[in-house]
Amino acid sequence: MDSHRCNAAGWGPASSANDMRKRILILGGTTEARELGRELADRDDMEVTLSLAGRTASPLAQPVPVRCGGFGGIAGLTKYMRDHEIGALIDATHPFAATMSAHALAAAAQTNTPMIALCRPAWSRVAGDRWTEVGSINEAVAALGVMPRRVFLALGRQELAPFASAPQHHYLIRSVDPVDPPLPVPSAQYILARGPFEEDKERALLLAHAVDVVAAKNSGGLATYGKIAAARGLGIPVILVQRPPAAAGPRAASVGEVLAWLDHALKVRGV
Repeated sequence: MDSHRCNAAGWGPASSANDMRKRILILGGTTEARELGRELADRDDMEVTLSLAGRTASPLAQPVPVRCGGFGGIAGLTKYMRDHEIGALIDATHPFAATMSAHALAAAAQTNTPMIALCRPAWSRVAGDRWTEVGSINEAVAALGVMPRRVFLALGRQELAPFASAPQHHYLIRSVDPVDPPLPVPSAQYILARGPFEEDKERALLLAHAVDVVAAKNSGGLATYGKIAAARGLGIPVILVQRPPAAAGPRAASVGEVLAWLDHALKVRGV
């Protein structure tokens, strides 16, 4: 299988009784998922597949075989795990992918499959940060206020629609794929770019576009922290959408923790 491209099928039929490799399913879409796949790619005792939601038109090349697209809810994921004899499930989806994480937890319980969630720590406020922390995208829109502002939207193209209700602002919108249809506001500028984003370049971007407020999710990690650090250095306020409540179950904050858990879990289960 070409590990650099998405496909809808994933693995073929279950392996024969002579194939003792453990089948690992990673629910991905994050830098950490890719790093985990890289760590497991050369393991001859495991057969790893990384599942991507398929929202990005041209995903990065991955170090392990990839499947793209949804499973069809809890029932679909449960069936997939049973059909492919999954030995362990790793939820390395985005911290805001609450629905997928809940589905993973339910499917793991229904199939009695060991599972762990890999979730990088959220960003923490430091001296100089001018954060307004909100609980949703709609609250972020409201936090912009009624007076026109120059807003850098670094939220992902799936989260833009609510900002149509605040057309008085000028929006600078960055996304990996084109925003289609465009946000229906009088003034918006689009940038196509893929992280990581370094602080000095983010600072130059904010200055070049005279941005006076940044709207972002508290995604955590280093890849997109540059805009937070740059805004702090320039004294620009940030409206920061907080994460949804984490799903229950075992959690890890790093790839190393997951690797240790995986070896232990599979040894205990004897799969």
